Amino acid sequence: MKVRKLLALSAFALAAFAPLASHAQQAVRVGSKNFTEQFVLAEIYAQALEAAGIKTEKKLNLGGTLIAQKAMEEKQIDFYPEYTGTMLLAVLKQEPMTDAKAVYDKVKEGYAKMGFVVLNQSNLNNGYVMVVRPDTAQKLKLETLSDLARAAKDLKLGAGPEFRDRKDGLPGLKAKYDMVFGEDLQMAIGLRYQALKNDQIQVVNGYSTDGMISALKLKRLRDDKSLWPPYFVVPVVRKEVLDANPKIGEVLNRVSALLDETSMAQMNYQVDGDKLEPKDVARDFLKAKGLVK
Repeated sequence: MKVRKLLALSAFALAAFAPLASHAQQAVRVGSKNFTEQFVLAEIYAQALEAAGIKTEKKLNLGGTLIAQKAMEEKQIDFYPEYTGTMLLAVLKQEPMTDAKAVYDKVKEGYAKMGFVVLNQSNLNNGYVMVVRPDTAQKLKLETLSDLARAAKDLKLGAGPEFRDRKDGLPGLKAKYDMVFGEDLQMAIGLRYQALKNDQIQVVNGYSTDGMISALKLKRLRDDKSLWPPYFVVPVVRKEVLDANPKIGEVLNRVSALLDETSMAQMNYQVDGDKLEPKDVARDFLKAKGLVK
């Protein structure tokens, strides 16, 4: 009788934990948004997971923030790298905040309510930046966004699609700086810098780690009225996936601790300027850090 009971209990235990075990063995579906840095970051995280014995399936180049967010909500992906300021404003629809810890705490709490875990914040802060050619800056005496606001009506801006709707985009620039451009052209990030170089536009909405900024020796304009919140990279994972395999979180946090703005800008330029593949750039980074052979 006791043997039968033990067998029954063992069978029950196996049945109870079978879904968990099965879930843990499934490939982690890694997503990314639709620009260079996201491709590289997703590859870095995915390859680190693979090196740690965790299978992955890559679903890169999904689109903008809200598309990636929807893919998480609909369980089409399990993880993707995001930016704290973007999470605060574009997803949670909160007011802008400039304190990095306060922003992190707010998004961690907000995402938890949606069933997502926000892991450790990296040292990579990739915020918005408005850049112009050096000759434009010299001619118009541009050092700050306040200076740009004064000249904006005579300039053409090249910016991404989300920049028109977000509180930290054109609406924020209008409210904070009374900045209105003479013309606003929607352009993919890869095309903006070439257009700026050719003087087809005079201002680019970019990101602080864009490799082309340094390559073209462009002028970054200072956000003198503190419109923009911090945009630190953080891994966002579906809670049920992390619960099934906590090792995922350990690996992703280990990678985040290695990221910084200088190395990210170099990697972005390797893709945009040197035309290397994101997966190869990611592998070289991980090799240099000793995470893959």
